[in-house]
Amino acid sequence: MARVVLKNVTKRFANGVIAARDINLTCEDKEFIVLVGPSGCGKSTTLRLIAGLEDISEGEIYIGDKLVNDVPPKERDIAMVFQNYALYPHMTVFENMAFGLKLNKFPQAEIKQRVMEAADILSIRDLLERKPRQLSGGQRQRVAVGRAIVRKPKVFLFDEPLSNLDAQLRVQMRAEISKLHTRLQATMIYVTHDQVEAMTMGDRIVIMKDGYIQQIADPITLYDQPSNKFVAGFIGSPSMNFMDGSIIKKKDNLYFSEENFTVKVHEDHASSLESYIGRDIILGIRPEDIYDKVYASNASPDNTITATVEVVEPMGAEAYLYLTTGKSPFIARVDSYEQLEVNQDIDLVFDMTKSHFFDRETGQTIV
Repeated sequence: MARVVLKNVTKRFANGVIAARDINLTCEDKEFIVLVGPSGCGKSTTLRLIAGLEDISEGEIYIGDKLVNDVPPKERDIAMVFQNYALYPHMTVFENMAFGLKLNKFPQAEIKQRVMEAADILSIRDLLERKPRQLSGGQRQRVAVGRAIVRKPKVFLFDEPLSNLDAQLRVQMRAEISKLHTRLQATMIYVTHDQVEAMTMGDRIVIMKDGYIQQIADPITLYDQPSNKFVAGFIGSPSMNFMDGSIIKKKDNLYFSEENFTVKVHEDHASSLESYIGRDIILGIRPEDIYDKVYASNASPDNTITATVEVVEPMGAEAYLYLTTGKSPFIARVDSYEQLEVNQDIDLVFDMTKSHFFDRETGQTIV
């Protein structure tokens, strides 16, 4: 296998659109990297640049120690799995998986051995004589992955491979691809718009927006230490709550003040916010870090606010509360046994040890 390195890579299309901007990324040997972001952020374009399906405008791409800017796709020793499976409808599963090997004139015995090995890994041996039209979506995706496996490439590239599957099957296939990575010990680069896929699958995650990389980190670091407001809001489900307010000082303590409530800044965060006293700022707090005061062990007047319940969404073991303070709408995630009703006022506790603060002008993380 091999590491993949992108140095100052930019893709500029003929119409002037810049899809990837100064991308610097290293995917280590045997690492599972996930590129994630909203539609149009440049993640699929970046993957296609690695594959050689798009020409780069600036920069360098290395696979292993080899510069591949001018190397055609078939000579880059990569295998790509697409969103739409790209199976030949007139061929059997065996023929689809074997097609690339036949083109490269592999001996018939080795072709059969490789196809059978891949079929066993993916549990599709009993499907080898079927045509794609006789398969379910999940089975077709397994065949597409199997076609990549038989080539034994240096790098596997996945372009939103699960987006056409239903929710339950996506969860199953996420686990299958993760197990496949562990078994093959392969270098994999995976593109998705689904942050849950990214968080559950990637060794490291690359967050992209408007062609730029926003942050590269492991899932826990992204969740706990987002580099800016965009990353903070993109990672987590439901997403982080953001509230506009300002930093004020009372005696020796700092507080975040919104039009209808004030909460004390935790002492660990105070020094970073000294320069923001009297300035507008954004407080970020995740739904799971907001508790009903009745059940909160850390409740105090300094971290308790009153809000009105607007919607209750039962989710089984938990419920999402859509609330407002009169100015700031936000979501809290609570246990479903709590009996709460629409238009009810409720006292809530903010866990300020887990709060985040962002510069209102730049969106960059302060704390």
